[in-house]
Amino acid sequence: MPIEKREIIPVWDAVTKVLKYQLELSLETVSLEESDGRYLGEDILATHDVPPFDRSPYDGFAIRAEDTSAATQEQPVELNVIDSIGAGHVSGKEIKHNEAIRIMTGAAIPKGANAVIMLELVSEKENNRITISRKVKAGDNISRQGEDTPEGTTILKTGTRIHPGVTAILATFGFHTVKVYKKPVVGILATGTELLDVDEELVPGKIRNSNAYMIASQIKKIGGEPRILGKLPDDLEETYEGILQAMKETDLVITTGGVSVGDFDHLPAIYKKMGAELLFNKIAMRPGSVTSAAMFEGKPLFGLSGNPSACFVGFELFVRPYLLQSLHVKKVHLGAVTATLQKDYLKPNPFTRFIRSRVEWNGPTAVASPVGLDKSGSVSSLSEANALIVLPGGTRGWEKGSQVMTLLLEGEGSVWPWDQALKSRS
Repeated sequence: MPIEKREIIPVWDAVTKVLKYQLELSLETVSLEESDGRYLGEDILATHDVPPFDRSPYDGFAIRAEDTSAATQEQPVELNVIDSIGAGHVSGKEIKHNEAIRIMTGAAIPKGANAVIMLELVSEKENNRITISRKVKAGDNISRQGEDTPEGTTILKTGTRIHPGVTAILATFGFHTVKVYKKPVVGILATGTELLDVDEELVPGKIRNSNAYMIASQIKKIGGEPRILGKLPDDLEETYEGILQAMKETDLVITTGGVSVGDFDHLPAIYKKMGAELLFNKIAMRPGSVTSAAMFEGKPLFGLSGNPSACFVGFELFVRPYLLQSLHVKKVHLGAVTATLQKDYLKPNPFTRFIRSRVEWNGPTAVASPVGLDKSGSVSSLSEANALIVLPGGTRGWEKGSQVMTLLLEGEGSVWPWDQALKSRS
């Protein structure tokens, strides 16, 4: 059978094609304790003012500011302390002329008071008396009701990933349960007669199926639910039936292997047989130029390379933003930072190259170094990498000290279209 010629498209064009589609994920309600790592399915509004009342941000004394109008170092004013209140308590007394109430951090401002003076600025005397040797302004050291968050304010947006800080906000406003998007169920199929399970002994000509477990970990990292559905042999009919069944059981399917141009790479033919809408099957990138994607009955099918590093990069560039967009996340792309290249990289780049690398900071300056073996089949480089150096296509190598763009594999990501910065450098 003659090999079909493939149309090569730029990386960002492939990203754009993928993001024209989105899964319709339903909502479910989970307890606050079970919500870590999930994505909010609705905007969260403040159910009350924060602070809920005027309160003191410091330990000190609640006073009337006008009683200090004549206070100086030489002639301090003296006030009578009539009560003491801690956080969670309210004084039943009202402050009048030349009176004060001792107040702890977080306690409600008592009636009659219009300022708080910090404890260290007061001299305490016998018989519940204090002296103050400076003028205090009305409103000093009072946290006003609602100054942080007024009731009804949108405090969290749909698509927000729940992390400890978000949990604190939800708990503050009494949300013991929250609506979240159901986890997208992602089927993973590895193709290739050469594959062994991870618990099998190596034999000549065989390799272990590492890609499926790597992708499962990538899926869980961004809040999806992976299902490793096994291996498929290099047989067109068996692969076709396996993919069809997987599409019925999951929200989307990822295959690894079977996307190259060899005699046993059946995905292009399977797409045709399924009647799937092909989005792309060759991209101007290294590694992973033969990454493919198609839509079938409203569900995506991603064909990633069987080479581990190419498979990893393909997931981060295409599958990751698709899943995050379906979860209504705003920052779906990997975050980008300009870094100083620490080693020569003199390979010519006919295609845009994504190099596994490590980014570190020397003070305010980011520096990036390629790690491991720069081959698509390399595994070791993935364990060390926390970023991808991006080198534009059509360049003849980059020298140490060059400013390069890197995509960060950790962090919350970005809405920034990194391709625009890339074009400005090429």
